[in-house]
Amino acid sequence: MINPIKLELFKHAFSAVAEEMGAVLQRSSFSPNIKERRDFSCALFNRKGELVAQAAHIPVHLGSMPLSVRAVLKKIDLKEGEVAAINAPYSGGTHLPDITVVAPVYLNGELLFYVANRAHHADVGGTTPGSMPLSTSIYQEGLIIPPVKVASNWEPDPNFLELLKANSRTPKEREGDFKAQLTALKLGVKRIKELAQKYSPELLQIYANALLDYAEKITRNFIESIPDGVYTFGDFMDGDGIADTPVRVRAVVKIEGDTAMVDFSGSDLQTKGPINTVESIALSVTLYSFRLLMEHDVPTNEGIMRPVKVVTRKGTVVDALPPAPVSAGNTETSQRLVDVLLGALSKALPKKVPAASQGTMNNLTLGGTDLEGNPFAYYETIGGGAGATPKENGESGVHTHMTNTLNTPVEALEFKLPVMVTEYGLRKSSGGEGKFRGGEGIVRELLFLSETQVTLISERRKFSPYGLFGGKPGKPGRAVELTPEGKEIELPPKFTKTFKPGHKLRVETPGGGGWGER
Repeated sequence: MINPIKLELFKHAFSAVAEEMGAVLQRSSFSPNIKERRDFSCALFNRKGELVAQAAHIPVHLGSMPLSVRAVLKKIDLKEGEVAAINAPYSGGTHLPDITVVAPVYLNGELLFYVANRAHHADVGGTTPGSMPLSTSIYQEGLIIPPVKVASNWEPDPNFLELLKANSRTPKEREGDFKAQLTALKLGVKRIKELAQKYSPELLQIYANALLDYAEKITRNFIESIPDGVYTFGDFMDGDGIADTPVRVRAVVKIEGDTAMVDFSGSDLQTKGPINTVESIALSVTLYSFRLLMEHDVPTNEGIMRPVKVVTRKGTVVDALPPAPVSAGNTETSQRLVDVLLGALSKALPKKVPAASQGTMNNLTLGGTDLEGNPFAYYETIGGGAGATPKENGESGVHTHMTNTLNTPVEALEFKLPVMVTEYGLRKSSGGEGKFRGGEGIVRELLFLSETQVTLISERRKFSPYGLFGGKPGKPGRAVELTPEGKEIELPPKFTKTFKPGHKLRVETPGGGGWGER
């Protein structure tokens, strides 16, 4: 019989392992993207590759990571001290910069669990620095890593390491971040073994499975509280970066008793540009959205998805076929999927669902040669306004929904790159009005000190974040180039452009939607 006190104990014990793995990864990494922005995720999986526990990291990583882990387990029989890596989007990944590493946990020759982490590497090759190009094929986006063994006896395979470094504009940074990932895994294995020795391997596995059952039970109770029915919502992406044509994304949610079906198959066909997603993103979005609306402190694991069926259609922007480019689907289309899923659920749960948040990650990549002649490549996302809720105003200047990263501190940015931050603050009056007001977006202005290739992939420049129940939409975002002569050049939502020294890039991110009539 499951003891509820022990269940709570193991819930926190497993999560603590993932949190400590994350602390090690952050502190031992080289890049600002991991060390400062914390663009990484850590998790624990059972012997089947099911997500058992996670740290409070990146939703788009954690909901999709089980497919990557299972892709590894299908191909490789990992032994003690061995590690496998994968980043292939069409095998459960997200986009190529997100490299996942997996290691088994053995005790006295018995396989108990797997630990894994996923980190966004700031450059893994591709046609532009930062590996987030306006691509038309996945082969333009960087190095593709199928499931492959990358370490034995906790020592990285030198051949893999050389391959990774040879495909990056910043090889030393790649080596440092990759080794930090291995260090975090090693710590995770150690901590799980300690728990197994303290409580017994059998007890750990019993309560790992019990946590899955517990999450399923809470989710079924939550779904049962939603009125039965079919709820739909549609919205648009600004364009795919190649064509200016809006791309429709649609969700249909069917609630029946204690089960739910989420159908994204009505979304438009896959695009030429890089806003396509793979099936794992749809799973991530659904897990996140249902978890978001549950008031109970439910453990975030795959038990949440047992009563929920996700439907996609191959060849659409939500479940693209290779070799479609996917670099921005992970960041941009995932946000729109949240918007349409929550929009549909708002019709069933009007007192629970918030208005739309900024709906973009405002992906900014920089690359070139610094003032000392060294190559650099950098990636960040920029926060914006959160949607107002039925109870309060939306938060301002934060990362929302499928990203849970931080904004890069000015000091770290200027120390690492040949740029100066000339303005950084909230974008006043960008949140949608309503009974509760949407959060304000961000203004981030960079002065370039050396010639820099810049790529910006953003959304919500044409289609504003929606308000709900009489609330007004948030203000759409914009980007401009400022010349030394004071000229303003309006820039499209997605572009690649070389900025000369003395020129500035100003990014103004969207505000969140308002909720309710004033």
